[in-house]
This record gives sequence, structure tokens and C-alpha cells, in this order.
Amino acid sequence: MKRELTPHGTLTVRKIPLIERPVVRTLRDAIKHGTASNASFTDRMFNRSVMRWRRNNFVNFERSLADQYRFEHGLPLNAIGAIGHLWLAKISLNGDVTDYGLVSCRVVTDAGVGFIVDAFQNLTELENMKYHGLGTGTTAEAANQTALVTELTTQYSASNTRPTGTTGEKSGDSKTYETAATITIASAGVAATEHGIFSQASNAGGVLLDRSVYSAVNLAVGESLQATYQLTFPSGS
Repeated sequence: MKRELTPHGTLTVRKIPLIERPVVRTLRDAIKHGTASNASFTDRMFNRSVMRWRRNNFVNFERSLADQYRFEHGLPLNAIGAIGHLWLAKISLNGDVTDYGLVSCRVVTDAGVGFIVDAFQNLTELENMKYHGLGTGTTAEAANQTALVTELTTQYSASNTRPTGTTGEKSGDSKTYETAATITIASAGVAATEHGIFSQASNAGGVLLDRSVYSAVNLAVGESLQATYQLTFPSGS
């Protein structure tokens, strides 16, 4: 007697929206959203893995606090400066979201500033600064850097291709540019430690606007890192 087995089950689709991020204006804002010491009671009690990660990341995050202070106070005196902020959240295979919050306030590069000046001259298109690169390098950020130290290659969901971020003015804030992307790992798990915003999708090049280094976020195949980058310009100088 021949028997046939018919597969059965239920497929569910879960939409995970981008997390709405606040704008960081002051040193107090940065400390509030980026350190364990100023976390909410709920986070301290129920998100202990995030608290451990923030404590591990503090040595990286601390580097950016001086930049945040200078931005807030217009230093050097009455300087016009821009500052970048990177927010991260991990999306696991079952759809759970681990929100690491604000992970870095650094660092807009020399090449990135040059790109902005070129865009004023219509030599390039500023809206191209929307591609999110991910890597495993741990070298501290520096303004003269032009690439990630060890960028992903075949681990991107489209091999050697950076995800394209959404772009726009931060809602309710005309001084802040925001781009967000979900970076999914397609092959071989990675311990992501660096992120950059680039002017092209191919990881073979492109201008690096901003690079951030943070404590390792371990991503298995199929897991994602939701990255939100904000670039804020002051006025009144």
C-alpha cells in the first residue's frame, strides 16, 4: 500500500518597521541614548544583554563625546560643523529586535566633506550618500580614512553590494539628514564592528562620508542589522 506524505504548516510574515530615532543635539542627549549608566529602569532590568553591550562599547563611544561637546558649543569658537550619529538594532532569525540605541557620534571624513563641496559645484550628486557599508575592522575612526578597514563582501545579501538606505529630512527637523537600511547577512556569520555611509553601492569603492566603530554585534546567516544614520548641521554661525 502506497502512502503519500503531504507537507503542511503555516507560513507567517512579520513586518519589522524601522525604529524611529530622536535627534541628538547635546552631550546630555548622547549620554542618555548611548550609555548604560543613563538607561531607563526598564532597560536596566529587562534588557541586560543590551546593557552589557553598551558597557563593552563605552571605550568606543567615549571617543565621540568630545566631538559631540565641540558640536554643541561651536568649537573652535563659532565654527560651523556637522556631526554624524549612528543607531543600530539587531533583528534575529525569529524576528526579535535587540535595540542597541545610539552607538557612535563619529566621524565625518575629509573625503566626505570634499564630496559635499563638490556637490555645491554640481560635480557630483549629494543624494548618492545613502549606501550602508558594514565591516569587521576595529581601527579607531579618523577623518583621513577613505574606506572601512575590513568591509563585507559575499556576506551582503547581494554579493559585494552595499544595501541602499532610505533618505530624507529627519521628521520635524530641517537640520538633519537621515538614511536608514537593513543589512542582512547572506553567507557566513560575522562579528560586525564598523559601519560607513558611502556614495555608491559596489564595495569596490565610493566616497566614505562617515565611519563608526563599535563593540562586536554577532550576526548569523539570515540575521540583520538595522542601521540609522543622521547627519546634523548647526545654524547661527
